[in-house]
Amino acid sequence: MRNEKAKASDPGREQSAYLEKGSSRRSFVSLPVERPIDEETLPHYDMEQFYPVNIGDVFNDRYRVTGKLGFGAYSTSWLCRDMRSQSYVVLKVSTSLRKFPTATDREAYDSFELPGHAGKHRCLILKPMHMTLLEMMRLTPRPFDVPLLKMTLRRLLLALDFLHTEANITHTDLKTDNLMLSLEDDRMLADFANEEIRQPSPRKKIDDLRTIYQSRRFRRPSKGQSFGLPILCDLGEARIGPTHESGPFVQPNIYRAPEVIFEMAWGSSADIWNLGALIWDLFEGCHLFGDIFDDNGNHDPFKHLALMVALIGPPPIEFVQRSETTGQCFDHNVDFFVGAWVAHEESDVPLTSLESLEKRLSGTEKEFFLRFLRSMLKWLPEERKTARQLLDDPWLV
Repeated sequence: MRNEKAKASDPGREQSAYLEKGSSRRSFVSLPVERPIDEETLPHYDMEQFYPVNIGDVFNDRYRVTGKLGFGAYSTSWLCRDMRSQSYVVLKVSTSLRKFPTATDREAYDSFELPGHAGKHRCLILKPMHMTLLEMMRLTPRPFDVPLLKMTLRRLLLALDFLHTEANITHTDLKTDNLMLSLEDDRMLADFANEEIRQPSPRKKIDDLRTIYQSRRFRRPSKGQSFGLPILCDLGEARIGPTHESGPFVQPNIYRAPEVIFEMAWGSSADIWNLGALIWDLFEGCHLFGDIFDDNGNHDPFKHLALMVALIGPPPIEFVQRSETTGQCFDHNVDFFVGAWVAHEESDVPLTSLESLEKRLSGTEKEFFLRFLRSMLKWLPEERKTARQLLDDPWLV
């Protein structure tokens, strides 16, 4: 199987030998096979779906793997040295399970396919990025201030405006680990590769073909260098087209739009609802829709919808009548303008509001911020502001 790689060249074998020699001088930590690491910790991990990349491998007679950057449900990412340009790039190797949308998550320099046991693996060569917003927030665990929040939102809204209006794509998965920061300090790339030689990453050998490596992080930016600018990434869950009816299992639970919960047709405005809830995470330091799980940790749609009623009021009757499923929660009586909550045995509507939960702002600034937020958190998808309209909102300008 090793010769099935995309033309693994002699320089690659030489580099592998070099790394092994380095490893013998500076031995790596050999992890126990029974202890799951990295992609093995994923809920539905299937080893055969992941291509067995090894540090030192060369792909396409060009890209030499210098270290593992990370993993996701549908890919692993590796820092590579481009032997033609002598620059560093990221190799993203998809699993053989997924069919990816035609759009990539950021500018791709190159692409190719690798044959594997379970099918073909699509590979993208991408510009190196620093870390995710989630990782940065773990390093500096404090909520965003207003200027940082506004800068982040402007960049995110520009990306969404392009996806929604130009590419006709709904992202469906807006969250802090899908926002990456640009790399401002290029020396971090060489430092990463050199550190892998100096102190090899812990790993576990599964068999002669496969080794699972523990991901390595970039160092912090040098003094005077920033963490970089946020960039929307990872379109692995994206949908192409204006409307979809793919059931309730798109979007993370805490960001799921009401029309998705009720299995109505949905479109790009689902991203706008998602964004509204994400803003709260960034600025308030907690989830707006965090208390929506049962005692076993499973998503409870009744608790979720009851909290929506508390925060933005009951849905208009027009929304309620778009699905028979809404009858489990709301009165369908057409004599009323709104659907009254009827699922009292499942969940009570909590006594809370956006005004009482928002504690960082006051006066006019609080009023404008909550108005901005409410323009995204609307029951009727068509009443939510578009990404372009939000860019012109008085609070953001």
